[in-house]
Order: sequence, then structure tokens, then C-alpha cells
Amino acid sequence: MFAKRAASLATSLRRLPTSAASPISPSFGQVAAALASRRAIFPSETSPRASSTSLPKSENIVWSDSLLSTAERLEMTGCKGATLWLTGLSGSGKSTVSSVLEKKLIERGVLAYRLDGDNVRMGLNKDMGFSHADRVENIRRIAEVSKLFTDCGIVTLTSFISPYREDRDRAREIFEKDGLLFMEVHVDVPLDVAESRDPKGLYKKARSGALKNFTGIDDPYEAPLRPELVLRTHDFSVDECADQALEALRKCGVSIPQDAIAK
Repeated sequence: MFAKRAASLATSLRRLPTSAASPISPSFGQVAAALASRRAIFPSETSPRASSTSLPKSENIVWSDSLLSTAERLEMTGCKGATLWLTGLSGSGKSTVSSVLEKKLIERGVLAYRLDGDNVRMGLNKDMGFSHADRVENIRRIAEVSKLFTDCGIVTLTSFISPYREDRDRAREIFEKDGLLFMEVHVDVPLDVAESRDPKGLYKKARSGALKNFTGIDDPYEAPLRPELVLRTHDFSVDECADQALEALRKCGVSIPQDAIAK
């Protein structure tokens, strides 16, 4: 099947005429014709990424197709994208593990990027608070962003409390409907352990009543039912947890060398 797609794409591109002024650059119309030809041959690829689990609010918009499918991009670059969705209580070690894991991946020549909950709230989601509705929208946005990263071949590490099971299941659906790799990783520690760490002093504020809607205290955390990986940071070191995640990625088809690439 891939050979057929690759041959079709190559044929479409070869048919694009060039001009004397720009011997290697086809016109806008010629590229549009090639895309139309591709959609006619592979109708199932017409706009598979044009919609999430709900319809967009905006009207008069049309998905802009690529000249490459995810499979073709993988064949040409050798980079298989994936998203590891790290979920757990505040203080469980999500950000710490993902930081070490990101470094290990890049040291092994694997393109990786970490999307951290606090970092994202300083930019893309700086308009989001911690109400139930804002938490839902926060997770929806980051799921869509990490899906784009995954589609282009990046191993994406998301570190979000993401306390609601329904939201995480909806995030998974966004990936799986397009055949993209999504791995739910439960960074699982007892509440008393997370609270004893309290790196930001948030549990103390929540216990005193100064901080409302705090997960684990006055807002629920719904643990994953069937995560692809469970990391117990109170039983294993950060380095060991990162290595467990590396091995889980390998088992899912992501090519990762055992050792870091020599500088």
C-alpha cells in the first residue's frame, strides 16, 4: 500500500510543469491539481485530520491537505511520532521524569519535545484557570497540539495533572482516529507522598483553604483504568522511570538506540 502511495505522489509531482523563470518551482494551481489528484486516488485521506471529536465553531473553512501522508513522512524521515501522556497528582514527578526522558531521547538521536502543564499555561493556555470547564478546554487544546507534533514525527511528552478520565479518553480518541500513537502514562504515587514532596507549596495552601479546586484535596483525581505504563516514582529513581518509558516506546515501534550517541 505504501509503495502505491509513494508512486502516486511521485507521479503527481513529476507531472507538475516548471517555468523558465523558476525551473524547480511549480505554480500554485499545479500544486492544487496534484493535491486534488491525490484525494481522488486516496479518498480516505481527504481530510482525516480536519476535525477533532467535535465540529469547529468557524464556518467557511477547509482543511489544507499535505503532499505527504503520515506513513510517507515516516518512510522518508525514519521518525515515528508518539505522545506519552503523563498524568498524575501534583508532586508525583511528571515534569521531572519527562525532563529526564526528553534528554535521554535527544541524546539517542530521537526528536522529542516536552509540553509541561505550567509552561503551556504561560503561553497558549494563559487564559485558562482551574475551574472544571477550563481544565477540560486546557486538555483539549494540548491534545490537539501534541497530535500535530506526533503526526510530524516528534516524540511528545505531555506533563499534565489531567485529572478527569473523560478528558484523557477524549484526548486518546483524537489520536487513535488518525492512527497516531498515544500512550497514557500514570505517574502513580500515594497522596501522602505527593503532599510530602509539595515542591510548589500548593498542598499547604490547599489545606489552609487559600487555594481552591486543587486536585487531590478538594477536586477529584480519576486514576487511569488501563494505562499503557505505570511509573511509581516513590519506588524507582527518576532515571529508572525514564528508562521504563524508553522501553515502553520501543515496544510500540519507536526506534530508540540503547546508548546515547557519542559526541
